[in-house]
Amino acid sequence: MTRSDRRKFLTGATVGAAGLLTSPRAQAATDERLVVGVIGAGGMGRGHLNSLKGIPNIEVKWIADVDQSHVNEGKKIIPDAKTTGDLREVLDDKSVDAVWITTPDHWHTPAALLAMDAGKHVYVEKPCCHNLREGRWLIEASKRTGKLVQHGTQSRSAPLIQTAIKLLRSGVIGTVLVARAWNVQYRGAIGHEKPSEPPQHFDYDLWVGPAPMVPFQRNRQHYSWHWWHAFGTGDAGNDGVHEIDIARWGLGVETHPTHIAAIGGKYVHDDDQEFPDTITAAFEYPGEGNVGQRRQLLFEMRLWSRYHPFSMDNGNEFLGTNGRMLLTKRGSLEVFGSKGEKIDVSLPDNKLVSITPHEINFLEAIRGRAVLAADATTAHLSSALPHLANLACRTGRSIQFSPEKESVLNDPEADRLLGRTYREGHWGVPKEAGK
Repeated sequence: MTRSDRRKFLTGATVGAAGLLTSPRAQAATDERLVVGVIGAGGMGRGHLNSLKGIPNIEVKWIADVDQSHVNEGKKIIPDAKTTGDLREVLDDKSVDAVWITTPDHWHTPAALLAMDAGKHVYVEKPCCHNLREGRWLIEASKRTGKLVQHGTQSRSAPLIQTAIKLLRSGVIGTVLVARAWNVQYRGAIGHEKPSEPPQHFDYDLWVGPAPMVPFQRNRQHYSWHWWHAFGTGDAGNDGVHEIDIARWGLGVETHPTHIAAIGGKYVHDDDQEFPDTITAAFEYPGEGNVGQRRQLLFEMRLWSRYHPFSMDNGNEFLGTNGRMLLTKRGSLEVFGSKGEKIDVSLPDNKLVSITPHEINFLEAIRGRAVLAADATTAHLSSALPHLANLACRTGRSIQFSPEKESVLNDPEADRLLGRTYREGHWGVPKEAGK
């Protein structure tokens, strides 16, 4: 194939990818009204509220949050919404078709399971689960109840990222053997704090929910909960999962890895956070074990650096037998041939990644007019990777993993850390935890 012919072929490939999403307004132009609730009105929750208010034929009936100040901010966006501090009020409302779960990570799966059992479809923010075991429960609950689960990895609904995947599938760089993802940004320390009384407007008992009860502490409340084992998944699960998901998608693997090696820890921040600020991880997918079937996914995280690979704070690189691709959800996609020459490709006009197309994909899937971009299985396979990277760093050992059994081989301690301890007797504890 000549370069000119190749360019025409690639142009056609990109048009197909860009056409996967039409105008958000056009997609939502239906007479089937849906009633929804948003559980969690912090920064991400308010982002969803602002987006949802602009989508036709959607009624945001409920805003739920354990922090009254968050509720008040949410009411400024959707003044007519009902409010509550207890998510069970939302789930008890039979008129609600779907819920958005934008809580801390430790509530993601427990709230999603309760919602599906209450007959609601679920949009759950990333990562879909606090630990690997919960991800499997999410898949099984979706199958059992027939309710849809959309994961908050919104790049799956972005025309630019879809175009990149379409190009990779077309063979633009040959067979993709290695995918690289990185999360490199500066995050400050959370300091050292001692237990204290929670603010009066904050229902700490409900916030802790099914996690083991610990005293309130200011630096494990809003946002800084990400850095505590009991409540978050570190920045690998918080921000890194976006690029990890794109890397896995581009690599074309639809299973778990069998070998995970990771080194990392707290290299810079002397504070209370429990997760690493630095990780270098490698995941191997052996396929059938033959030459040409093995794949690697590499992940780097540095939370103390403003040096960004290829000037991309968060990004991806795909290495194939005939070239490479650089991609960032910030709007850049570049393709290079086997000798480093740049290959011209047609890109969609809309190069941004936003939550609205992903929400619309979810709503249209509920109406039976679209296929979910990031269903429960997709969510679980991608969310498992930051969990496994964190696990390897936490134990200081490489992990041999059984994709079929979803268990760590020959390491009982690491295998136990695939799950978690729950708060005895709490109503939010998944019933699956007792099986």
